[in-house]
Amino acid sequence: MKISIVIPAFNEERLLGRSLEQINLATGAFEQREWQTEIIVCDNNSTDRTALIAREAGATVVFEPVNQIARARNRGASAATGDWLLFVDADSEPTAELFADVAAQISAGKCLAGGATVKMDTCHPMARAALAVWNWASRIFKLLAGSFIFCEAGTFRKIGGFNEKLFAAEELDLSKRLKRAAREANKQMVILCRHPLSTSARKLHLYSWKENLRLLFRIGFDRRALQSRDACHYWYDGRR
Repeated sequence: MKISIVIPAFNEERLLGRSLEQINLATGAFEQREWQTEIIVCDNNSTDRTALIAREAGATVVFEPVNQIARARNRGASAATGDWLLFVDADSEPTAELFADVAAQISAGKCLAGGATVKMDTCHPMARAALAVWNWASRIFKLLAGSFIFCEAGTFRKIGGFNEKLFAAEELDLSKRLKRAAREANKQMVILCRHPLSTSARKLHLYSWKENLRLLFRIGFDRRALQSRDACHYWYDGRR
């Protein structure tokens, strides 16, 4: 068994090194099963030291010139040689325990894809409220958080990967198609919750609550906004 860990990264020099350090430690959960791993960082047209930091950490670096999360994830996946793909965001720190839970699901043979509940690295009150709602919806409706997704590689490619028409919410679109594929294969989508993924709350500090609410209302009431980089500037304006 081989696991390909794919990390999209746009100007992530501040957090990528720490994330890669934690990911390298967490892969011990796969190595205990004598599974192979590879770490692929997709440099999504960064203007900082992102690519250099990734190479120094031992990751394979590929380049995607179009600044779009879906394209970056797909580009990383295209270079992957593993049986399973594991997408982790560059500002997230999965634990060995979480990776062990992933390995257990893969070994059981009943799972086609999955994700994990999420916790923030700070006690921001807005983060606690938003995450409580998200984690509930994720578990009930089997929605995958983009910061942590694992799926069988062949199925990911068969259904066409992430939708490159979308500049945000591409993980929700993928969730829908993976759920359909799981039903057809008589397998499951799982949301792991024993060891939540720790991810950065920086967006809640970098943007005001008014900016956050304005974005949510815009994409919530106008689905076409998801196809516009300008409308989804929250993910692309480079604020770090």
